[in-house]
Amino acid sequence: MDANVEAAKPETQPEGQARQPENHEFQADVSRLLHLMVHSVYSDRDIFLRELISNGADACEKLRHEALTNPELTGDAAAFEITIGLDKNKRLLSVEDNGIGMSREELSTALGTIASSGTRAFLEKLGGDEKPAIAADLIGQFGIGFYSVFMVADKVEVDTRRAGSDEAWRWTSDGRGTYAIEPLLLADAPARGTRVRLHMMEDATEYLQSWKVQSIVREYSSGIAVPIALVEAPQKDGKDAKEEESKEPKRISEGSALWARPKDKIEESEYTEFYRSHAGQFDEPLLTIHWRAEGRHEYTVLAFIPGSRPLDLFDPARKGRNKLYVRRVLISRDTDLLPGWLRFVRLVVDSADLPLNVSREMVQKSPVFGAIGKAVTNRILQEITKLAEKEPEKFAKLWENFGAVLKEGLYEDSERRDQLFEIACFATSSDPEGKRTLKEYVASLRPNQTAIYYLTGEDAKRLASSPQLEGFRARGIEVLLLSDPVDTFWVSTAVGYDGKPFKSVTQGAADISSIPLEEGQEAPAAGDVKPEVATLLALMKQTIGEVEDVRASERLSDSPVCLIAPEHGPDRRLARILAEHGKLGDMPKPVLEVNPRHALIESLARHINDSDKTWLEDTFWLLYEMARVSDGESPSDPAGFAGRLTRALTKLAA
Repeated sequence: MDANVEAAKPETQPEGQARQPENHEFQADVSRLLHLMVHSVYSDRDIFLRELISNGADACEKLRHEALTNPELTGDAAAFEITIGLDKNKRLLSVEDNGIGMSREELSTALGTIASSGTRAFLEKLGGDEKPAIAADLIGQFGIGFYSVFMVADKVEVDTRRAGSDEAWRWTSDGRGTYAIEPLLLADAPARGTRVRLHMMEDATEYLQSWKVQSIVREYSSGIAVPIALVEAPQKDGKDAKEEESKEPKRISEGSALWARPKDKIEESEYTEFYRSHAGQFDEPLLTIHWRAEGRHEYTVLAFIPGSRPLDLFDPARKGRNKLYVRRVLISRDTDLLPGWLRFVRLVVDSADLPLNVSREMVQKSPVFGAIGKAVTNRILQEITKLAEKEPEKFAKLWENFGAVLKEGLYEDSERRDQLFEIACFATSSDPEGKRTLKEYVASLRPNQTAIYYLTGEDAKRLASSPQLEGFRARGIEVLLLSDPVDTFWVSTAVGYDGKPFKSVTQGAADISSIPLEEGQEAPAAGDVKPEVATLLALMKQTIGEVEDVRASERLSDSPVCLIAPEHGPDRRLARILAEHGKLGDMPKPVLEVNPRHALIESLARHINDSDKTWLEDTFWLLYEMARVSDGESPSDPAGFAGRLTRALTKLAA
């Protein structure tokens, strides 16, 4: 007897008299653990059925193994099966298997001791090369998992007969600190295997509904390698109701997990049907990825990339759609196995290495879980890269649907940033459709161009018409137009690509005067400022207190003015986002860049000595507000803006 269990010694029975039940008590600390486990460890009462089915499948696999050396254990008996019985009249639910069963000693050890593991003991008896081969098929563990039945039952009976034995036993407990073991007549016992009978609590009768049981089996145990049948007892409607025979067993699981089958044995239509059921989608998968990993860790993966964008793709409260199985038992339906930037992937992972014990709900803390997640992420990214190389049209559809999510990895996953750079596509000033890769961008760099230029904002079309692009267009310099929210963040942290740094066209000096102009184009060059224009710029800086500086621009060719960020600190778009979320304080003062060759600027320069300074100052402020509007902002002082515009128009009309 285990040290955790105290057995009351049965009195000696007179010869020929049936033996009485042996009553046992759990020690106080074990009873307390049982209470905590039942009420705290499992958050979902449905788990109890998963546990019982797992134990049944485990028992079948044990017998299958023992029968290899002792065929008499199975003989001509029926194929392995788990049967779930429902009797609403008696408020009974039973789960029966025709597996190995238990002897008296095994029953006491398995169900008389918390945290005892029949599976672990079985594995320890295996030696040599047998252990890895059989381990993948051993699922349930009697002990803690079994005791989840007391979440739904106020009394539990376990009838069992070990294969090849002429003795049968019954274990009974109400889960309140005691249990009993007694011999059982063979006529009342399974031919072999174990029958667990639950007397359901009044608030747990929903589990006597056929649809409820089928949904749990479909959710948690559809991957079990043993078929599962359902039998319902006839329901009596009144005292005089005629006794009916039990309904025929109904097969509710065929005992074959799709992901466990060889790829060449699976039709495309089967993949699609499974995808739709698993993902809750009605489309067809854009990409199906199915493989088995062997080596340090063994697991099987079946992953789908949807053919359309889920409606909740950008919902902050959205959970993953990644199901984790351990030896074909569902552990979690929304595990964080993949990083957030792959949240559109619908995934099933079945591992043979993760623990299947009290820590099931905490399995994500396992180092093995982390290693599997890393490997699965790498493989899915490899498959997406392969798709981009070999099927560009299909990849274009993937990027259209999920490119904005994949780009989150450029910010969140520095380890895989270079891999993501190889597949990322962007809208640019020369390719507004968003199909330009960084490799293509770098291949078309202009002479003397040493940086990858970008412009961030909320709308790609507005970005394409930004005045900051004018000088770049005049020199044939391509600019990335980044309009997804995450673009502002990853581009500020990325070092560069192919040795070329990323540089915002709205921050600091443009430094593009060394890049030759396109034929027939004109643009300001450094030092190309007339004295009177230089005086005008100094007067503008003195007048407009909301700017850090006013200077001649190299980046403007058609517009008179634009705003840029100072050389150091965030660019204009990032600064606005940080300020809106209270991460920056006040917005940094911008720099007002002026096109020194624009007709309006040259005209203003000729009036700097006019006596009407109000008109000149109004014009300075109007130019500044116009630059704000072009940058996607509102006038800093709407009332002042309206007054200045009214005075300017009145003077013009005079």
